[in-house]
Amino acid sequence: MSDSSFLQLPGFQPIRGLLEDPRVSELMINGTSRIFIERDGRMQDAGISMGDEQALGLLVESILRPSGRSIDAQTPYADCRLPDGSRVNIVLRALSVEGTAITIRKATKELRSIGDLVAKGSLSNNMARFLASAMKAKLNIVFSGGTGTGKTTLLGLLATEIEGNERIIVIEDTAELTFNQPNVVRLESRRAGVEGSGAVTTAQLLVNSLRMRPTRIIMGEIRGTEAVDMLQAVATGHDGCLSVLHAGSPIGAVGRLEMMVTMSGHAIPLWAIRQQIASAVDLIVQCEIDYDGTRRVTRITEVSDEGEEHLSLHDLFRFERAEHEGDSSEESSGGKAGQFVRTDRIPNFSARYQARNVAIPGDMK
Repeated sequence: MSDSSFLQLPGFQPIRGLLEDPRVSELMINGTSRIFIERDGRMQDAGISMGDEQALGLLVESILRPSGRSIDAQTPYADCRLPDGSRVNIVLRALSVEGTAITIRKATKELRSIGDLVAKGSLSNNMARFLASAMKAKLNIVFSGGTGTGKTTLLGLLATEIEGNERIIVIEDTAELTFNQPNVVRLESRRAGVEGSGAVTTAQLLVNSLRMRPTRIIMGEIRGTEAVDMLQAVATGHDGCLSVLHAGSPIGAVGRLEMMVTMSGHAIPLWAIRQQIASAVDLIVQCEIDYDGTRRVTRITEVSDEGEEHLSLHDLFRFERAEHEGDSSEESSGGKAGQFVRTDRIPNFSARYQARNVAIPGDMK
């Protein structure tokens, strides 16, 4: 089935126009009559109805058919992807009080390069240059932010900077990232079958990936015990790792990593956890949706090991919001909402750049 031919399946008929609208990035169906969309970064009522439960059931069937996944009373929720790369979550009426809930996050087609994000005002040109150099220098980067803030999109666009001679292992709950490099292995977790067996977690896939001769490991999202394995993988020499994490700030991202390691059952003191995070994570890239609907990189933060059991965070770039329109002096598409600012912090990882023969951006020296 081609990238868009699935839209001809009968179940998609009520929402086909929304899925074909390039301004719509997300579609949320709450039962038969409450349908909402995100258009141009803003949530709004779609102004349409699914009709009845039969039509909603036909949509569920049409969504699952291309993916080969199933959903039933025993497992009344499912994640899958459509042939065009859009990501779907389904929760049946058995769990969703208002009726079957379907969330479709459309694959981004208009963003082809990091330059497209600069043009949209998501980050400045200097920030883009720095992140591209950080990828080439194989810094370990965590992309942090809330749901739908553009973390995975940014990771995918920056991943184009990875050299073609590297072996990339990608691990995701639901495969979403695509790569043009030739030596890429994409691994996808699997839920338990009807009989309750056969599940394969992202943590298990991560442990196995270490036996696959990776030069880069990319985690679609860190959610649980895989945090321990990811930190240990970096500690054993796997530089250039990229991962996504749900957190509202860089300090929140560190806190979530601490919590996940603590909850994994490993008897590791907090000072040792922080030391491991400091040695494993070089940068935290914070993504947010601004009040005007723009997805922005609001901070690029260096993680430093200060010794004596201390970890510190230092902003290298940040987005400073204007108090009102008259205070705005934008740098490269910052817009009336504020400006992107380069702090006076000189990062500690210049030796990593030199070791990999990567030029340090002039304003970072």
